[in-house]
Amino acid sequence: MRALVRFLRRPDRGSVTVWLAQASFVMIVLVGLAVDLTGQVYAQQHARDIAAQAARAGGQHILAPQAIRGLGVQANATQAVQAAQTYLNGSDVTGTVSIQGGTTLVVTTRDTYDTKFLSIVGLGSMTVSGRAEARIVRSVGGVEQ
Repeated sequence: MRALVRFLRRPDRGSVTVWLAQASFVMIVLVGLAVDLTGQVYAQQHARDIAAQAARAGGQHILAPQAIRGLGVQANATQAVQAAQTYLNGSDVTGTVSIQGGTTLVVTTRDTYDTKFLSIVGLGSMTVSGRAEARIVRSVGGVEQ
């Protein structure tokens, strides 16, 4: 009987419960980290994809008279920016459009990923961004002119 009383009064009684609670919390944080970092990567890829598509949409608008006469190609700045901005407005991200050098359309996008698990530790959202360029070139026979 005394052996049973000594066994029940051991100081480490319940230590497995504390360890299990700590290990469970750590596992939840690690799973949350995996889920939320994967979500952030997906959101960043989405922002980059939208930027690339908007740049392509804007890159279709060139100054046709110059191009038809073979004098080189340049973007029709107003139409190109408007087309890219229209594409951005139709998506779920925000962004800006600019033209550099008359032949390069640059689109930058910005979005926010709302975390699913990491909000438990105070990280409620992550900002992601994307950037893409569409360069307008003239090529003859597959060779850039």
